[in-house]
Amino acid sequence: MALNHDEVPVLDALASYRDAGELGFSPPGHKQARGADPRARAVLGDAVYLGDVLASGGLDDRLSRGRVLERAEELMAEAVHAEHTFFSTCGSSLSVKAAMLTVTRPGHRLLVGRDAHKSVVAGLILSGVEPVWVEPEWDAGRHLAHPPSAAAYEKAFIENPEADGALVTSPTPYGTAADLRGIAEVCHHRGRPLIVDEAWGAHLPFHEGLPSWAMDAGADVCVTSIHKMGSGLEQGSVFHLQGDLVDPAELSSRADLLGTTSPNVLLYAGIDAWRRQMVQHGHELIDDALRLAYRVRSSIEEIDGFHVNDADDFCGPGLAAEFDPLPVVMDISDLGTTGYAAADWLREHHHLDMHLFDHRRVSAQFTHADDEDTAARLLGGLRDLAEHADELRDAPRVDVPSPAELRMAQVRLPRDAYFADHTDVPVKEAEGRIAGEMITPYPPGIPAVLPGERLSAPVLRYLASGVRAGMNLPDAADSGLDTIRVAAQD
Repeated sequence: MALNHDEVPVLDALASYRDAGELGFSPPGHKQARGADPRARAVLGDAVYLGDVLASGGLDDRLSRGRVLERAEELMAEAVHAEHTFFSTCGSSLSVKAAMLTVTRPGHRLLVGRDAHKSVVAGLILSGVEPVWVEPEWDAGRHLAHPPSAAAYEKAFIENPEADGALVTSPTPYGTAADLRGIAEVCHHRGRPLIVDEAWGAHLPFHEGLPSWAMDAGADVCVTSIHKMGSGLEQGSVFHLQGDLVDPAELSSRADLLGTTSPNVLLYAGIDAWRRQMVQHGHELIDDALRLAYRVRSSIEEIDGFHVNDADDFCGPGLAAEFDPLPVVMDISDLGTTGYAAADWLREHHHLDMHLFDHRRVSAQFTHADDEDTAARLLGGLRDLAEHADELRDAPRVDVPSPAELRMAQVRLPRDAYFADHTDVPVKEAEGRIAGEMITPYPPGIPAVLPGERLSAPVLRYLASGVRAGMNLPDAADSGLDTIRVAAQD
């Protein structure tokens, strides 16, 4: 029997809690905003505090007999064609770790696309799993990585038949997507599960004009960030499961192992409300967003110095399998500046915050929340940027390696290198040393250096020149990269 998607169990429970006049002698200590600093209430609003209640013993009774969260997860699973769904208030960074720790275990191998997010690498460090890196499809001309091909996973399994499963990131922050059906077939032919880090794909189940949704494509576990392309709150994440290759009780246990015992039900409410919004109006909303994005893409293409990357650029043999047009990725090479300088200029002069930026691109992420007004403001800022490009042409350049130079040898397990004794050495003396830390240009959050990799001169030049150009390295011990953390003993 189909479920009633007019229901929003978490939101309804919050309304009932308020209407019943429940009085809590329990956390949270602000007690329905009464104890909160008035200055904080003035900024945050009382709704934040009024919605901040215990999940059990508040939103639901102490034994969760109302099944509030369970019913919300069942509705989400049906909405996106999954068999099981789990909500997380710790972002997809937790969700993907839980999936990895369910599929594999310490000392075992997992096939992982080398374009994985830093949260995946963190999962490798925590678990002691040995990664078998699967090379992305590199666009050497544009210096951009697309998801690995099904053939690359097939080759990796042939060389590592004992691997417990595979993980692929799709879509990427640049909007390119993998051949998920092909990769799922490669995995299932061997009875191995496929994890898809689909953090940027919350909207995919709700419109046929978007890349394939992981559950429809045959993935076993799929991780999605509701706050990225959906309308949930930051840190709101869901992970979905189908098939019989992964035990749902084990997946739930791994999430419980990693997650908080004090979940914020505001995040649950945001996920729950977004599901109802998408089931009832999602196709129409995404339809409007796609039409707007196509118009904006066409308008940007007319601005001197801008080229908007589209499916013709990103898809084809040796590139990506599918393409999401909502991340509007702009190549600004012809402006003679970097994406870092352009993004800073747009924020300073037009209060526009870009989705991502690198040595030659900026990207504006469109969602169903955008409209003609936000599009016009973006276009105005970009036209002004083009007119002032001369002011930005002295921006430092990034020494970007070739794909072959970008890859370094993994000579120790990430976990072993991360927890080894470390020493800091000048970056000019680091070539040949074993990295003891993760170094991740952010955004998009794909590590350039992993613990256990032997550092090479091209990668060190890339990062050092990137920092001079404005690259952000938030996880490096020395974010200015005067020094780099390495294993004390090779």
